[in-house]
Amino acid sequence: MLTTEDIQKLIEAEREVFTTKEDFARIEQMFSNLQSSVDAYAKKADTYFQEMSAMRHALKRHEEALQKIAQKVGIKLDF
Repeated sequence: MLTTEDIQKLIEAEREVFTTKEDFARIEQMFSNLQSSVDAYAKKADTYFQEMSAMRHALKRHEEALQKIAQKVGIKLDF
């Protein structure tokens, strides 16, 4: 027959093996924090890529303008 001490040991072992409501709530909070971090990083990355695209477009326009100026002045540009 099981003693009170044996039952307490079983309860403690169960807590170590199986997820409790508190553990599950903590895991949900950790996942939520992780998801928020990933979302924030994705937004920053998206903003960065949009800025790089705009900068690339502006650089192309400047290069074209410089080429036209150089052509009118009679200078050959290599870039």
